[in-house]
Amino acid sequence: MCKVISVANQKGGVGKTVTCVNLGVGLAREGYKVLMIDADPQGSLTISLGCDEPDRLEYSLATAMINIIKDEDIDVTYGLIHHKEGVDILPGNIELSSLEITLTGVISRETILKSYVNKARELYDYIIIDCMPSLGMMTINALACADSVLIPVQAAYLPVKGLQQLIKTIGRVKKQLNPHLEIEGILITMVDNRTNYAKDIAQQVYDVYSSSINVFHIEIPLSVRAAEISASGSSLYVYDPKGKAAFAYSALIQEVISHAM
Repeated sequence: MCKVISVANQKGGVGKTVTCVNLGVGLAREGYKVLMIDADPQGSLTISLGCDEPDRLEYSLATAMINIIKDEDIDVTYGLIHHKEGVDILPGNIELSSLEITLTGVISRETILKSYVNKARELYDYIIIDCMPSLGMMTINALACADSVLIPVQAAYLPVKGLQQLIKTIGRVKKQLNPHLEIEGILITMVDNRTNYAKDIAQQVYDVYSSSINVFHIEIPLSVRAAEISASGSSLYVYDPKGKAAFAYSALIQEVISHAM
C-alpha cells in the first residue's frame, strides 16, 4: 500500500529539499519503490537530483496538471526522470508559478494533483512531495493528496515561530479536503550542537508540540556537506556517507518506516 508524504514548511531555507532527497533515496535504499514530485517552481528538488536546467524540460508537474485540468488522459510514467540512486522524479519548474494563477479559476482546484497521485499510488510504495515555501494553491494541492505531512524546522527562532500557522493550515485541509491527513512529524534540522541557542530552540519545540504532535527523536545536524549536495546531484549517502547528517537521515528513515507499519 502506497504512502504519500508531503514535506512542507512555508519558511524557506529550513532544509526541506535536502530532507526530501535523503528521505526518498533512503527509502529506495531500503528496497521501496519511490516517486518524488517537485511541487516548487524553483525546481530545487529537480536540480538537486541532477537536472541542471529544469525550465527547459518539455514535460513537468505543471504539464501533467494542465492535462488533468483539460480532462485529458494521462500516463503517470510519462516524463519521469529516473535517478541513479533508485528513485523516479516528476520534475518541477517555473511553469508552476503560472499554474498557481490558473488554478484559481478551476473547479475542484485543490484536488488536481490528487488525480495524478491516485494513479501513481498503484506503482509505488512511497510518494514524496517537495512543497514550495508558501501556503499557496500548490501546497494545498500537496496536502490534499497526502497521507501525512513531514515538517522540517530549522533550529532557529523565526522558523519555529511560523510552525503554528502551518499547523493551522494542515488542520483546515484535514477538516475540509482530506480527513485522512496526519502530521508525520516535526523534524528539527540544521542543529548546531556547539551552541546552547540551538539546543534551547529544539527543547522549545519538544515542550510545545510533543504532547500532541510527533516530534522526531532524531535531529539533523548542521552540515556543510548537506548544503553542497544540491550541486552534486546525489544524496548524502553517496556524497558524504560517513557524515553525521547521513547517519541522522538513515535514522529518520527507520522512524518513518516504523510509523507506516
